[in-house]
Amino acid sequence: MNDAYLVDATRTPFGRLGGALAGVRADDLAALPIAALMARHPALDWAALDEVMLGCANQAGEDNRNVARMATLLAGLPESVPAVTVNRLCASGLEAIGQAARAIACGEAELVVAGGVESMSRAPYVLAKAGAAFARDQQLEDTTLGWRLVNPRMQAGYGIDSMTQTAENLAREHGIDRDSQDAYALRSQQRTAHAQAQGWLAEEITAVDAPHGRESVLVQVDEHPRTETTAAKLAALKPLLGPGTSITAGNASGLNDGAATVLLASEAALARYGLQPLARIVGMAAAGVAPRVMGFGPVPAIRKLLARTGLGLADFDRIEINEAFAAQVLACTRTLGLPDDADHVNANGGAIALGHPLGASGARLAMTAAFALRRHHQRRALVSLCIGVGQGLALALERP
Repeated sequence: MNDAYLVDATRTPFGRLGGALAGVRADDLAALPIAALMARHPALDWAALDEVMLGCANQAGEDNRNVARMATLLAGLPESVPAVTVNRLCASGLEAIGQAARAIACGEAELVVAGGVESMSRAPYVLAKAGAAFARDQQLEDTTLGWRLVNPRMQAGYGIDSMTQTAENLAREHGIDRDSQDAYALRSQQRTAHAQAQGWLAEEITAVDAPHGRESVLVQVDEHPRTETTAAKLAALKPLLGPGTSITAGNASGLNDGAATVLLASEAALARYGLQPLARIVGMAAAGVAPRVMGFGPVPAIRKLLARTGLGLADFDRIEINEAFAAQVLACTRTLGLPDDADHVNANGGAIALGHPLGASGARLAMTAAFALRRHHQRRALVSLCIGVGQGLALALERP
């Protein structure tokens, strides 16, 4: 098997729902970091690129018709470069990276661009076709997040708990109180503020010239963080599911827009083009859990990956677990034996502060981990995400 290396990475800033990036189509958004990688590596033969693999969770609007292929063409890559869109919901961007690494490992590719995109602001409403002539019982469905056009058998067998309800289920079952969730959320905002001040997030970002009325605005920083928040402000927020519950807008991730891509290469391609890798892909593993506790997915995925690689949790200097909800992360970290405030877990903050554009988040976590390994001269990083409908995905990186 060939080794696969993460050579370079970049992403757009992450915008708020209806915010600075809302005027940018998903296919245009995905093209931007691809074009940025091309500009950074002018000596690379981009016609030799074996594949573009992008994750996208929605694909119901302007991201339809294989958004990876659209972005490939819009970025200016040769028409001969193929592209595929993959969907593992919240982990789609990491799935794309893992699939690209496997193609390289099998000798079927040497150079791949992988990542993901999501424009939740531009997710459309959809209307199913009528089941009978002159039907008057059709429903308009919002495709931004969660269940729609539900299969009655799925509902009867597994339930269709909302994402918020799945986090509340974990909070209840694992005894995670509101104070612990808010404390975690505050740390996420504070760590993000520190990472911004150090310039660590700027290293990841390619600015976006976004339309704003008749003019345009250059978006250079993530829009979602609320670094001015306090424990008192978080405590004042009302629970989303009513009295007696604990999930709030402050201890959950947002609805966001963004794209992220990485360049992956084989060892032969590194030598051919004089590329210096950030990290080696060690392996990836997925696992399933009950849909009603989908946020617990990282635990079995991480355990499967550790068993497959022969590594232990203590072998990783950095751990990135996507912050869909504070309750969900804490259920995972406590089960894995990690402290709530572990310095090496989401050290730069996470999706509670930065936002969670579904298809892009996994790629963002991988690049954050890879850049951090180089910056801090660390050896290994573990990246994991929970996934709607009950899955988890985990990927391991190692600095060469």
